Amino acid sequence: MRRLQLSLGVLHVFILFLFIVCWGSSSADTHWKKILVRIDEAVKNYRPCVKDNCECHQRVREQDLAPFRDGISEELLSEAIRRKLGTHYQIIEKKLYREHDCMFPARCSGVEHFILEIIQNLPDMEMVINVRDYPQVPKFMKPRVPVLSFSKTPEYDDIMYPAWTFWEGGPAVWPIYPTGLGRWDLMRENLQRSAEKWPWKKKISKAYFRGSRTSAERDPLILLSRENPDLVDAEYTKNQAWKSEKVNTIEYYSNVIITIRDFVPMGYEEGALPPPRRQSGALFFSRR
Repeated sequence: MRRLQLSLGVLHVFILFLFIVCWGSSSADTHWKKILVRIDEAVKNYRPCVKDNCECHQRVREQDLAPFRDGISEELLSEAIRRKLGTHYQIIEKKLYREHDCMFPARCSGVEHFILEIIQNLPDMEMVINVRDYPQVPKFMKPRVPVLSFSKTPEYDDIMYPAWTFWEGGPAVWPIYPTGLGRWDLMRENLQRSAEKWPWKKKISKAYFRGSRTSAERDPLILLSRENPDLVDAEYTKNQAWKSEKVNTIEYYSNVIITIRDFVPMGYEEGALPPPRRQSGALFFSRR
């Protein structure tokens, strides 16, 4: 709760800064006031999640799985794969298989970390997991296809799954974290200690940004930093998702297998997907 209030406090300051510097009109005042009121209401109504049985997430699970209560046919899953809405995974005889392509390899590494933790308890299955920042299945899409995503809005029919939270892999910040941030639970504690060490009254009055060039929309901020470094300190990092050097395909696969098996003593193979083995022509979700 304390961290949430701290983050929202920062958001308050940022919004007010934009208002004072850029707009300052009565109409803008009304616009931002509405947003601040909504933030205050969200903080006031916040209730911590019950961690014992994840009861607070039950509504989301039921809502997202409702369209597939009768099962997911092989044709429907094949359509999701054909449209390349995510990364295709298969679990066959306690081994995890993944297609070669992954938009963010470090994010896939985080997904695989958690799957491998419980793979001995999982039956044979296959799925499409979206590791992009945005959902993939808008409500107007026909047919409705099963895609697991870690973020969505009411306008999308993606199936929410818990974010790996950068336990393994995650955004790369070159050269400090060339292979990703790693365990976010430890990073979060470090950030909290830094926040306590450097309160607002000790901070420099300057905007700060580090990130990759995911789109040209960020370019004006970088250019502003170069023109007015006293106002903004903004630079691009090398890349958001670190990728190993692929000397050849076999060596790349070997590195991945060794890395994961060193930490998770479970079967993992990456590369060509074998044909799925099913008892019937449909894959069904089951709830515990």
